[in-house]
Amino acid sequence: MTEGAAPAGHGVTLEGIRRARQAIAGHVRLTPVWPSLTLERLGGAPVALKCENMQLTGSFKLRGATTYVSRLTAEQAARGLVAASAGNHAQGIALAGTRAGINVTVVMPTIAPLAKATAARGYGARVVLHGLSLEQAREEAMRIAAEEGRLYVPPFDDDAVIEGQGTIGLEILEQVPDVREVIVPAGGGGLLAGIAVAVKQSRPDVRVIGVQSAAMDGLRRSFEAGRVITTPSVRTIADGVAVAGPSERTLALVRRYVDDVVECTDEAIARAIVMLIERSKLIVEGAGALAVAALQSGAYVPRGSAVAVLSGGNIDINVLGSIVRRGLVDAGRYQHLTVEVSDTPGELALITRVVAEAGGNILEVDHNREAPGMPVGVALVDFLLEVNGLEHFNELIAALREAGLRGVPGSSARLATHEARRRHDQ
Repeated sequence: MTEGAAPAGHGVTLEGIRRARQAIAGHVRLTPVWPSLTLERLGGAPVALKCENMQLTGSFKLRGATTYVSRLTAEQAARGLVAASAGNHAQGIALAGTRAGINVTVVMPTIAPLAKATAARGYGARVVLHGLSLEQAREEAMRIAAEEGRLYVPPFDDDAVIEGQGTIGLEILEQVPDVREVIVPAGGGGLLAGIAVAVKQSRPDVRVIGVQSAAMDGLRRSFEAGRVITTPSVRTIADGVAVAGPSERTLALVRRYVDDVVECTDEAIARAIVMLIERSKLIVEGAGALAVAALQSGAYVPRGSAVAVLSGGNIDINVLGSIVRRGLVDAGRYQHLTVEVSDTPGELALITRVVAEAGGNILEVDHNREAPGMPVGVALVDFLLEVNGLEHFNELIAALREAGLRGVPGSSARLATHEARRRHDQ
């Protein structure tokens, strides 16, 4: 047994995952599986969403944490627990430990989402903010463990934790009996390894695919190289999987049971978050949206009925707006349009009417009457438009031309009314 770890037995097994399911029954939710017609149309195969974002604490992490706590001896529990986490593992350990009457401390990077730190405190943990990365938070947690005699709870490098996460795999096989592929977000590989063991030891014919953030893809590189490779810490909207790399334990399981590991950019993740809000009415954090990002972006194309795991929904409300806006921009849903108009009554009304009739939505309007080189009586009007994509935007430009505006789109589409063009040419 490693220092501070719960009893690991003889490794992660299907039987261990079944025992974990019995141990956590009544302490975690059986999360729903919902079909996604949008993803089915994109990939040509049925896709269901395993909604762990609706789990207690908003993340799958409660499963592993509860399993870990259930296997502690009375002596171990009396020592107290300490964990390092970007937020979800912290919340899981806080709730599982508090329920069992165990004193819990969690160390989180100073850049961790405020909502996750607040939630961990709400579940009864002492929260220590330390460092700018998960690795620095982990070093502080290990220092606290040594100084205070606490057990350090690994976020993924522990048999009990992995077997707890693997209970999701058992549920998927029961909820979607015809599943052919399971697509799983991955950071350090605990969730991916647990689900893969549960699925492959039950149904070897089902493919298991891991998805990482391209910003920190240590697991993908390790999977391909056959040895642990770590990556430097960088900012990513998938903060829940901002892990340097897998452990020897998780990598061995992933290489044995997982069929492939792919990656997605932050842009693809942002678009997936927007799609889940609009189409599925689900709030999902960056890490939790990785499987959907892979399907939506084409980073992975399913070969049959697939289940995409939404691993968490703990997104900071202050960050959500900017991510949604970024996703809309990347998808071509927000477009800038600059129009030269005669500074006379009726010109602006003409433009807004045409935009409305073409199905566009004007979000912002800005008048500029003092632009360099503009003659008296002519103004520039900048619009921020909401459209359905680039094709729709081009249709809107064509409608404006038909209404009497002319010009060609540049980096920002720019048109001019006949009267404004006449005045500009004078």
